[in-house]
Amino acid sequence: MNRDSGRWPGWGTDAGLIALTLLPPLLAQYYADTSKAAWSSLIGCEVVTLAVLVLRRRLPVTAFVVSLGALVVALVWSAAEDAKLTPLAFLPLAVLIYNLGNRCTSWMRTVLAMCGGGVMTLVGLWVNRTTASAGEFRGGADVLAVLAPMPLAWTVGFAARTRHALLVAAERRAADADRAQRLRAAQAAQRERARIAREMHDVVAHSLTLLVVHAETLRARGDELPAWARTQVDSLAAAGRQTGGELRDLLRILRDPTDAAPLQPMPGLDGLDALLDSHRAAGGTVEVRIRTELESLPSPVQLAGYRIVQESLANARRHAPGAPVRLTVDGAAGQLRFEVVNSRGARRGTVGAGVGLGLVSMRERVDALGGELTAGATDDGGFRVLAAIPLETADA
Repeated sequence: MNRDSGRWPGWGTDAGLIALTLLPPLLAQYYADTSKAAWSSLIGCEVVTLAVLVLRRRLPVTAFVVSLGALVVALVWSAAEDAKLTPLAFLPLAVLIYNLGNRCTSWMRTVLAMCGGGVMTLVGLWVNRTTASAGEFRGGADVLAVLAPMPLAWTVGFAARTRHALLVAAERRAADADRAQRLRAAQAAQRERARIAREMHDVVAHSLTLLVVHAETLRARGDELPAWARTQVDSLAAAGRQTGGELRDLLRILRDPTDAAPLQPMPGLDGLDALLDSHRAAGGTVEVRIRTELESLPSPVQLAGYRIVQESLANARRHAPGAPVRLTVDGAAGQLRFEVVNSRGARRGTVGAGVGLGLVSMRERVDALGGELTAGATDDGGFRVLAAIPLETADA
C-alpha cells in the first residue's frame, strides 16, 4: 500500500503524466528513423510502458523491471533490423526510476531491482553485439552514457519521499502538541472549577446552611413570634432549602462537568405560585396575568421563564422596594412572552445591590432558546423586562 492510503490520484494527473512521458519519444522518432522496424519497436515498448505507468504506484519494482526489459528488447531487436530508436525512448525509464525511489520503501527490493536491471542491460549489450550487422547499430558507450544519469532520478524520488515523510511527521507532532495543549487547558479549567467549587462551598454554602438552621430554630419557637414573623420565617426556610439544593447541584457540576444531571428537579412554571407567594411574603405586591397554558410548555422554556421571573422579582425588591409589580405571561404567534414591570420604589433601594449579572444571565438563557430579551427603565421611573421565546425552537 502506498502512502496515499490506497487512494488513486485524479485521472487527469495520471493522464497528463502518461502523455508527457510517451508522446515525446513518438514525436522525436520521426526525426531519428522512420523505418517500419523502428516504429514497431518503439510502439511495442510504449504499449508495455503504458501498462506499467498505470500500475507504477502499487508495483514500483515490477514497473521498473518490466519497463527496462521492454526497452532492452526494443533496442536489441531494432538494432538487429538496422533501425535506430530515438534517445527519448529512455524517458519513460527515467520516470519509473524516480517512481522506484519515491515509492519503494524496501532497500533490499530496491537493490535487487537495480542489480537485476544492470544484468539485463549487460545481457542486452552482449546480444546486441552478436546480432547487429553494422557497427553503428551496436550499442556500448552511448547506451551507458544515457543510463549514467538515471541514478539521479532515483535520488530525486528518494528525496521527495523523505521530505514527505518529514512533513507527515511534523504534522503529526503538531497535532499531538495541539491535543496536549487542549488537554492541559481542560485540566487547568477543571482545577479552576474545583477551586471555585471549594470556595463557594466554604463561603456561600456554609453561610446558607447557617441561615436555614437559624430559620428552622425560629420556626421551632414559632409560638413566641407574631403571626407575620412566622410567615416570614416559613418563607425564609423554604427559600433557603431550595437555594441550598440548587447550590449543591451547581457545585457538583463545577467539580465534574460530565455529571450534569441535577439531584433535584429543575424549577419550572409549576412553581410560579410559590415564587410569587415568597415575593409577597417579603413585603412585595404583584399582579399576575397568565393567558396561556403553562403545564404543556417545553422544559427549557419553563426553566428560563421561572428564572426570568425570579430574577425580575429579586431586582424589584432590591432596587425598588415596595413598588407594585405586574407579571404578564402570554402565548401567541408561536412564541411565549414574559413581561415583568415594576413602578418606582416606595423607598430607596439597597445601595450597591447587584452588579448587573442577573440581566446578563437572563439574556443568555433567552438567546440560547432563539428568543429576544429587552430590559430598561420606564417613563415613570420603574423598570421593564420583556422576554419573547419561540416555542418551535424550544421544542427542537
